[in-house]
Amino acid sequence: MELAGAKILLVDDEEDIREFLEHVLTKAGAKVITGKNGQEAIDLAIRHKPNLIILDKMMPVMDGVKACSEIKKIDELRKTKIVMLSAISDVESQIEGLDLGADDYLVKPIKSNLLISKIKSQLRQMKSLELAKPAIIEYKHIKIDRTKFIVHLQDKEIALPKKEFELLYLLMSQPEQVFRREEILETVWGKDIYIGDRTIDVHIRKIREKIGDDYFKTIKGIGYKFVAF
Repeated sequence: MELAGAKILLVDDEEDIREFLEHVLTKAGAKVITGKNGQEAIDLAIRHKPNLIILDKMMPVMDGVKACSEIKKIDELRKTKIVMLSAISDVESQIEGLDLGADDYLVKPIKSNLLISKIKSQLRQMKSLELAKPAIIEYKHIKIDRTKFIVHLQDKEIALPKKEFELLYLLMSQPEQVFRREEILETVWGKDIYIGDRTIDVHIRKIREKIGDDYFKTIKGIGYKFVAF
């Protein structure tokens, strides 16, 4: 089965949608836990520690965006993949969800085979990152710990949102290597997600403000690199 062994938390306040998606995911081999609002999403995520969470954006008690942000603050859940599901399709809403930690943003209604494909892609990416990259990278006064999603700058802990953290990790993983914009987008945001180049620029600017401008160089028309000096 396509999702055999995957533990998925599905949270949606609409019962018919929740039951349909639970059926689709269970049929694909996943173990599915369900919830009805953002607060339940947090509680269930802490209790069950799923591999992936599907969050509806608009829900009572606490919406999916707030729940996503809160889940990503919990150390043991920071690496958990989150897929935002919403009937709202405008670009601004998608960027909001992705910037707050969601790994993908899917628009309702979604075909069951596309949903399964998207979930498989996220789980593969998670496994690939865990196998391919070292947990801790250090350079001079910067230490980045991927197991805890923590950055230390001169022994001071720096809090970075998920996408800023992953972007910094990518650049630091190979100092002096120029990462093209296309590669950054695919690695940090995923190849199936459309966002503009402006999003990368904004995230680089925010990292520079927190880490220091000297560590990063813009290669005009190409991308960025972490500077070893």
